[in-house]
Amino acid sequence: MTVAVITVAAGRSVHLRRQLEGVARSGYVPDEHIVVAMGDPAVAGVVAAAGAPAQVVPMDVPGATLPVAAARNLGAQAATSDLLVFLDVDCIPAPGLLGRYADAAESHPGALLNGPVTYLPEPGPQGYALDHLTDSVAPHPARPFPPDGEIVVNTAHDVFWSLSFAVRVPVWQRIGGFCTDYHGYGGEDTDFGQLAARADVPMAWVGGAHAFHQYHPVSSPPVEHLDDILVNAALFHRRWGWWPMRGWLDEFERMGLVEHDVAACRWVRAAVESPLRRLC
Repeated sequence: MTVAVITVAAGRSVHLRRQLEGVARSGYVPDEHIVVAMGDPAVAGVVAAAGAPAQVVPMDVPGATLPVAAARNLGAQAATSDLLVFLDVDCIPAPGLLGRYADAAESHPGALLNGPVTYLPEPGPQGYALDHLTDSVAPHPARPFPPDGEIVVNTAHDVFWSLSFAVRVPVWQRIGGFCTDYHGYGGEDTDFGQLAARADVPMAWVGGAHAFHQYHPVSSPPVEHLDDILVNAALFHRRWGWWPMRGWLDEFERMGLVEHDVAACRWVRAAVESPLRRLC
């Protein structure tokens, strides 16, 4: 089985460099590493400076928001391998990640494969000690975390996220890729999970396929992405009939940033007339 790693990147040069180093140290050499540069010409320089064999695929970004969903689809289109491993640019793979995904793809060829992700604290002046990342394993508690070498299969499509996942090409084609109507932050992951559910593709949680998410400043809830979240949540609701990112929307409402008009079935910025109207 041939394996392609697919990463989409924009403005994360340090994180991308660490990921490239992590892939090189993984002990499993992928047949391809596709890096889609979303409107960022500096990505090619980062890859070249790292001496990595990754292929950079440039992507024009005419607007202010990043077309992450479309970029992932472009990366999949550029790959020629049997197994597509999507790794967020912030994520460093553990040495066993690619091998675990490849083994899981052999034993569960029709599944959407998901690996545990650990969020790392801010690094010190010397950066992260890549040889010791596995000492820090503490995956997100909201997702299954099977022991190393075990696989849990279920229908928990609502907790799919794209930080680290893998899929064989026929399954990717069956799902249909990411919906490209999403732009900016939020919604496209949950939508992809629903597409997989609609296609009767089970979720497979792969023990030992660890990824480590590098620190970067964030807001909780992500108020800097408020407008993207409102637009993308409305799009998701039109497509699937329920609200994604509900915890964030409720928190925005508690903070007085948005209002939920129950009668009109819409979320808008507080005290601001909005064109965002959606069907219940």
